[in-house]
Amino acid sequence: MSYWKIALRNTLDRRLASALTALSMALGVAAMICVLVVHAVAVRQFSQDAQGYHLIVGRKGSDLQLVLNTVFHIGQTPQLMPYALYREFTDGRFAELVEVAVPYCLGDSFVAGERLYRVVGTTPDLFDKIPYRTNDDGTPRNYAFRSGRNFKTENCFEAVIGSMVASQAGLKVGDHFNPTHGIGFSGDKHEEFEVVGILEPTETANDRAVFVNLEGFLLLDGHALTAKKAEPLSMNSVIAWIHEITGPSAGISPSSQTKYTGPLKGTIPPKIGHDATGAEITPLPEVQREVSAILVRVADQFGVGATVLSSKINKDFSGLTQAVAPAGVVTRLLEQIVGPVQLILLVLTVLIIIVAAIGILVSIYNSMNERSHDIAVMRALGASRVAVMLIVLFESILIALAGGLLGILLGHGLVGLAAPYIEAQAGVRLNPLEFDPWELIVVPALIALAAIAGLMPALTAYRTDVAKQLSGSR
Repeated sequence: MSYWKIALRNTLDRRLASALTALSMALGVAAMICVLVVHAVAVRQFSQDAQGYHLIVGRKGSDLQLVLNTVFHIGQTPQLMPYALYREFTDGRFAELVEVAVPYCLGDSFVAGERLYRVVGTTPDLFDKIPYRTNDDGTPRNYAFRSGRNFKTENCFEAVIGSMVASQAGLKVGDHFNPTHGIGFSGDKHEEFEVVGILEPTETANDRAVFVNLEGFLLLDGHALTAKKAEPLSMNSVIAWIHEITGPSAGISPSSQTKYTGPLKGTIPPKIGHDATGAEITPLPEVQREVSAILVRVADQFGVGATVLSSKINKDFSGLTQAVAPAGVVTRLLEQIVGPVQLILLVLTVLIIIVAAIGILVSIYNSMNERSHDIAVMRALGASRVAVMLIVLFESILIALAGGLLGILLGHGLVGLAAPYIEAQAGVRLNPLEFDPWELIVVPALIALAAIAGLMPALTAYRTDVAKQLSGSR
């Protein structure tokens, strides 16, 4: 009979103790698998969400808050900027460095049952001109529609929704919904928008967002500047606005001799738009418009355009605005917050596994007194000391191997059970079949740990006095 078969028989003879020890090992391995898989998926999704554009322009403040709110649709809504600043990227001083600029207006939500989704006012360029991801070979991956189409600028009250919103809220093309003013469940209801398009899944935060036509968003109650601030803009009025926000310490003094004649002056061309019923409406004048953020894709993707443009923006208006590279902010978030949290969780799971290994040691060691006679018989029948020692080691390895394999299955099973809840709450899609390369070392590491844990009982078996055990002496 081989050493493995004898070890297996000994393990089965102590079913309860072996099962409990293997279970404790399995729980530690399952926890480790969950940490590895969830971390890998979270890192990948966080990284994917920040692709497709190079800069986010917003009001001066926390760059992390700006990225979280704009890219991931979580956190507080950033403060507003004049719409005229957006025009600087389309036909103003920064236009030559910009391939495409897309405005974002934030602050509303869509409530469906117990779920809340962020509403983003934007332009069709978001889906037509900005990819949501870059493939491994560097080619862009563009948005696609599962059904319907992109909204049109002239149709003010049209909307495009993410795949997760469609599946969870039960919306389809042709349905209407009413956004809620503010981020919450109890705000006033706005005018209704019509769903004209549903996006294919992107595995980004945009899957759980609602995108409405900027023209309609700006016409909603509470989204326009007051009449006092809606006067035709000149450089002096912009300076006064800066002083209102930052105080005279901004270092700019109004001068009645200075007039700004660039994009800050004027209004949106008097195009006629349409609401959901087809009725003609006039878009909101430019001087009454504000935006929350601007997504910018620079013209020379592989050059220094992003650095040059970022430097220009961060120096503009005496620090009133900021340009943030979202990829850098996400990397810092992962390294400074997510990474350390993962490390702590992994340390805890390793400790659980070590405790389980100690359980193997104690279980087998305590059984040595009961098995001393059997070991002596084996020795008398010709088994060498090394053979007896290997049988005990193999028993320890069998328990750890069973616990490890069970833990891997249990870990992926837990990921599958938690996937719907995590997707609903955080928008992170978990696949129970997701495999992390670090899992490859789990089983070999367990075998090595089990061998170490079984060494002491194996040495005890090695030193068994055959004569004493067979004679019945103590």
